[in-house]
Amino acid sequence: MHDCHSTHEGKDLPVLPGPYPIVEDPSTCDIVKATQYGIVERCKELVEAGYDVRQPDKENVTLLHWAAINNRQELVKYYISKGAVVDQLGGDLNSTPLHWAIRQGHLPMVMLLLKCGADPTLIDGEGFSSIHLAVLFQHMPIVAYLISKGQNIDTADFNGQTPLMLSAQKVIGPEPTRFLLKFNPSLNAVDNVQKNTALHWAITAGNTSAVDLLLEAGASLDVKNVKGETPLDLAYQSLNRFMVYMVKEEERMRSRRNSRLLKIVEKYELFLLLASSLMWMWAIGYIMNLSSDSWLLKGGLLLFLLFVITLFVRQCVGLKNLKYLPTAFLLSSVFWMSVTCFFWLLPDLTNTFLEVTGMFSVVGLLYYFYKTWRTDPGYIKTSEKERKENIVALAEAGCLDCRTFCTSCLVRKPLRSVHCLACDSCVARYDQHSVWIGQCIGIGNHHYYLLFLSFLTMTGVWLLYGTLLYWSSRCPTSYYRDGAWTYFTQIMHCSPWVSYIFAVACFHTAWAALSLTLQLYQIAFLGLTSHERMNLLTQRKSAKHPVSLRRTPYNLGCFQNLADFFQCSCFGLFKPNVVDWTKQYNLFHLAKEKSVHSV
Repeated sequence: MHDCHSTHEGKDLPVLPGPYPIVEDPSTCDIVKATQYGIVERCKELVEAGYDVRQPDKENVTLLHWAAINNRQELVKYYISKGAVVDQLGGDLNSTPLHWAIRQGHLPMVMLLLKCGADPTLIDGEGFSSIHLAVLFQHMPIVAYLISKGQNIDTADFNGQTPLMLSAQKVIGPEPTRFLLKFNPSLNAVDNVQKNTALHWAITAGNTSAVDLLLEAGASLDVKNVKGETPLDLAYQSLNRFMVYMVKEEERMRSRRNSRLLKIVEKYELFLLLASSLMWMWAIGYIMNLSSDSWLLKGGLLLFLLFVITLFVRQCVGLKNLKYLPTAFLLSSVFWMSVTCFFWLLPDLTNTFLEVTGMFSVVGLLYYFYKTWRTDPGYIKTSEKERKENIVALAEAGCLDCRTFCTSCLVRKPLRSVHCLACDSCVARYDQHSVWIGQCIGIGNHHYYLLFLSFLTMTGVWLLYGTLLYWSSRCPTSYYRDGAWTYFTQIMHCSPWVSYIFAVACFHTAWAALSLTLQLYQIAFLGLTSHERMNLLTQRKSAKHPVSLRRTPYNLGCFQNLADFFQCSCFGLFKPNVVDWTKQYNLFHLAKEKSVHSV
C-alpha cells in the first residue's frame, strides 16, 4: 500500500484534493503519488523518462486505476495515449478503471473511459458489471448514462442477478428501485442460483419499499424459486406482518380484477364514488332534519353512517382513485347547494337580477371545473429516444443532476417545472396539485383554475346571502332581538337542512376566497406560482441573507405580470410575452424581457 492516503478498492476509496495540493516536494514525488494528486507535469516527466504506464504496482494496480478513482481526466487521456490498457484488471476486486470510477461516482470519468473504449459489460471480482456497481452505490446519473449509451437494463451479473434484483436485495429504500422501473426492466426474470425474482429478493431482504414498488409495477405472485416458494411463502417466513399484508392485499386486488362484476365496478369506480358521495351528503342532511329533538340519537346515526362510509370506501374504492374523494365531496356539495338554492331559497327572492346571477355562477362554476380538470396542465412529454438523447447531452454538458434532470420522468426539466408525486409527471410552470380538482395546476389550466375559484366564491356568497334572506322570512327569530345563542338554536330548529348546507357553503366559500386572493397576489405582485412562493419562504428561514419574493426574474411588474398570465393586451396597452414553459431551459430570454420593461 502506498503512502499519501492511497487505498485500493474494497477499502475506503480516496478522493484526493486537486489539482495541486501541498506536498513535500513535487519534484521528488513518485509517479503513483503524483497520479493520485493530479500533478500532471511530474507524471509526464517520469513517463518521458521511461516509466511504463502499463506497469502495475505490488498490489496489481495500474496508474490508470489511480487516475480513474481520483477523477484525473487529463492524466487518463495522457496514459491511454501512451499505451495504457483501458480495461486492465487490477486491485483486490480485480476491477477495471471504469469499475473504480463508478464506485466513486465520477460521471465525467465514466464518460471519458467509455469514449476511450472501456467495456461496461466486463465483470469484476465480485461478479458485478458496471451497471450493477452504479446501482449498488446508488449513482443514478451513471445508471441513466449507461442505459442511454446502450447498456441492457437486464444485464446479468455472475450469479444471473439483474440490476433490479440487486437493488431490491441490497439497497434498502425506494431508490434506485423506483428509478430502474422507469426503464421497463423484466419484473419476473430469475437469477441462476436461487431462481428468485426481484420480488423474492425484496421480501427476503425485508425491503418493504421495493416490495411496494414491485407489486405496483405488476410483479408476478406465482413464480416459484428453486425451493418451490412463492413471494407470499417467503413473506410468511419473514414473520413481517406488514409484508404479508402487502402481498395478500395485492393478491386480493388482482383476484378482484378477474371477477366480471368487480371489473364493471372498477370501470365505473369514479362514478360510484360521486354517486355515493351525493347519497352520503343527503343522508347527513336527512338525519339532521329528523323531527326528533334527541341529539344523542342523531349523533349515533351520524357515527353509524361514518362507519358505513369508511367500509364502503375500503371495499369498493381502490387506492388509485381514493385521491378523488375531496373532488367527489366538492361536486356533491355544489349539487346540493344548487338544489337548496332552487327549491328553498329562490321562492323567497323577488329580484330577477339575483336569480340570474345565481344561475350564472353555478353554470360558470361547473364549466370551469370541467375545463380545469380536463385540460392538460402542461405535462412534459418526450419519446424514449429523446429521453436517452437528453440524458447523454446533459451528462456530457456536466448538468445531469436533480436541478436539470427528473429521475422519475427521465426528462430534462424546463424552468419552473416540478415533478408531481400524485400525478407522477413533470408539469410545466407548476403551481400545485389541487385536491379539490384532482388534477395538477400548471401552465395549461392555471387560468381556468382561477376562474373556477372565482365562480365558486361567487356561488358561495350568493347562497349565504340567500340563506340569510330565507331565515329572515321563514324563522320567527332575530339576531338583534334574541341574541346569538337563541338565534342559532332557532334557525337550526327552523330548517336543519338549510343550516347544514349553509355550513357547507361557508367552508367552500372560505377556502375558495382565500385561495383566490393568494393566487391573484402571487400572479400580479410577485409573478410567482404557489410552489415557488413556498420555496422562497422556506429559504427565507434558513438563509443568512434576506431573500426577496419580489426580486425574481419572473416579476415584470403588476400589469405586465397580469398581461403575461392571461395573455391579454388590455386594448393594446401591454404586449404579453409568449413563453413556452414546456421548453424554456434558461433565464436569458426572461432577463432580457425584464431589462426591456425596466427601461
